[in-house]
Amino acid sequence: MDARFTDEQDEIRRALRELLHKRCGPEDVRAAVGRAEGHDPGLWTALSEQLGLPGLALPEAYGGVGCSSTEVALAAEELGRALAPTPFLATAVLAAPLLLALGNDAQRADLLPRIAAGGLTAALAVPGTRLGTALALTGTDGGDWAGGGRAGGIQARHTGQGGGWRLYGEADQVLDGHSAGLLLVPAHTGGYARSRVLLFLVAGDAAGVVRTRRTALDATRSQARVQLREVHAELLGTDEDTDIRPALASLGDSVAAVLAGEAVGAADRALERTVEYVKQREQFGRAIGSFQAVKHRLADVYVAVRAARSAAYYAAWATAQGERAGGLALAQALEALRTAAGEGIQLHGGIGFTWEHEAHLYFKRAAGDELLFGPVHRLRGHAAATAGLFERAEVRV
Repeated sequence: MDARFTDEQDEIRRALRELLHKRCGPEDVRAAVGRAEGHDPGLWTALSEQLGLPGLALPEAYGGVGCSSTEVALAAEELGRALAPTPFLATAVLAAPLLLALGNDAQRADLLPRIAAGGLTAALAVPGTRLGTALALTGTDGGDWAGGGRAGGIQARHTGQGGGWRLYGEADQVLDGHSAGLLLVPAHTGGYARSRVLLFLVAGDAAGVVRTRRTALDATRSQARVQLREVHAELLGTDEDTDIRPALASLGDSVAAVLAGEAVGAADRALERTVEYVKQREQFGRAIGSFQAVKHRLADVYVAVRAARSAAYYAAWATAQGERAGGLALAQALEALRTAAGEGIQLHGGIGFTWEHEAHLYFKRAAGDELLFGPVHRLRGHAAATAGLFERAEVRV
């Protein structure tokens, strides 16, 4: 593994940081989350047209840049530093790879260039509140997250009319689901005899789709409840017998690597802001940052952030090599972010607890990601179980 960044990777980080510094300050973030879309469409257009962010990992044949997961994770790190509310995670990290992997030629040719250009946003509408399970980050349950043929989840039935499908059910925590132009919906079909989960395409404004933006703990990560009432859907791909659960599980590790990079960026910025503050805030005639107790607390945060960054960078590189390290990296990054944000709130004193200060936004990002993708202990537990650390080995004397 070569730990040095290429000139291209450094340029991606520099250009993205400069743009976000100009267009995504604290006040811009607050204004964006208050919009109906949950983000600033103007910023998303700039990120698309100037940097090609939505198509960063898409092949050039579909209008993308053709970068690896490493570049995507580095871009996510910069977005995390600014807590930028954008459709990047939902569209480019969750939805686009599934379209590329499972879609037929016509679907890819129609949808991917529009996503790469920034004109189409997409969302993955996993039934219920089981996104972490569907992505195999916190365990597997044999597809019960999709309904398992019983009541609940989202059910699909074949109409028999020209190969059409109808969907019925509900998804509760759909990232950017209230504004996405395209929904990717995993739905259960086949009952008990031929139980399987297929992936369907649903237009965001299709008849029978009811979308309601939810009040989320992390306001910078918009969520929606999506209800499907006998909605017409198109099967993604052409094989009605291919269960998409393995594809979702495979996607999960790369998603975790990107999320780890994003969390590291947020943790690093939370630490920077705290260090800046303790250098300025005076008590007993001296800056509070000069007190040994404060130095020790910030040193611990610094070590945690640096360790999480190393894990996130390795996970991004390993994903590009076909290895799986995203779950552990995400656990370490979320723990570092929670620590950095918590210490930041404490060391900011009274203003750290106020709604007007942005310290709480970083803490809510850590807590919100754990609610969405799994708590740290479950991420680590599943990674350990997958690696076989809890299996008994025969001891020979």
